[in-house]
Amino acid sequence: MATSQLCRLLCLAILFPSYIALSLPGRQVTRSKFLSSSASLTFFADLAYIVSGSPDEACAAANDNPRYIESEVLMKYGDDSKGNPRTRGVLVRRFTGDSTGYTFPTPSPVSLVKEWPENPPFTAKDFFRADENDDETFYTLPRLVYHIDEPAVASLTQYYRNNIAAGSSILDICSSWVSHYPLEFPKIMKRISGTGMNPLELMANDQFNDYEARNLNVSPKLPYDNDSFDVVTCVVSIDYLIHPIEVLKEVRRVLKPGGKVIISQSNRCFPSKAIAMWLNMNDRQHLELINGYLKYAGFGPAKAFDITASVPGQSYNDPMFIVECTK
Repeated sequence: MATSQLCRLLCLAILFPSYIALSLPGRQVTRSKFLSSSASLTFFADLAYIVSGSPDEACAAANDNPRYIESEVLMKYGDDSKGNPRTRGVLVRRFTGDSTGYTFPTPSPVSLVKEWPENPPFTAKDFFRADENDDETFYTLPRLVYHIDEPAVASLTQYYRNNIAAGSSILDICSSWVSHYPLEFPKIMKRISGTGMNPLELMANDQFNDYEARNLNVSPKLPYDNDSFDVVTCVVSIDYLIHPIEVLKEVRRVLKPGGKVIISQSNRCFPSKAIAMWLNMNDRQHLELINGYLKYAGFGPAKAFDITASVPGQSYNDPMFIVECTK
């Protein structure tokens, strides 16, 4: 979708934030099916021209899974007794992590060598952010986009496939409209739960069995019982937490004995919302910092890996790192 048209749709959400609802009547709607549907005439009439090209082009697959899945996301506003109900649709493209042509090397171990003192050495200044305004205001508008590139997404998806056992109960914290899990996970996992800032994004995540919007910078508590999950994941988000140790203590609480936390990190962020000490560190130092957080949250020794994908003919793509630890 053209940027100007997407902005036009999302501006409606800004104008009527208290009335927004989001639904996914069809999980996988191709361009051709969407444009030929009667629904498109209702809420997409003057925008239909922006969608073009072969409907099969984006979903050409080298194996059983497509590389991309295009879905219809509907946003409703003014849907109450005082409003003038209207619906607008957005077509989003999801990276599946499969059929990419990328190479995924064996995860390369990264030595964690920093010796942390017995007590956390951090100060309030370390967690200062350029934008100290309410996070809920910053995240009010749903961002149905990716914050890392496709190779980074694909490398994480493959890592999850190889390192999370079937039948697991999984929690994705600081989540959004995508969790980067393999396509088959909703079918083979016992449970997939999510928490994140934006309820509309969470509602759009079709891999969740359940979700709850939660601002962990205001209340670093997870709404789950002790020993509920086999795996907790956190994707490129720990740099935004101003209470990371408290949040990871909660992660440890909700993990089952022997459960695992998988924290993934690249080198992208919203600089205005990332904490000060994170912005002053390099990739290597970020991994050491996450290890320190885990230590002070009560976890044992962590392991770190570089799982960056290799892209033929491309000199640079976003790096992807993992820090994981077992309860």
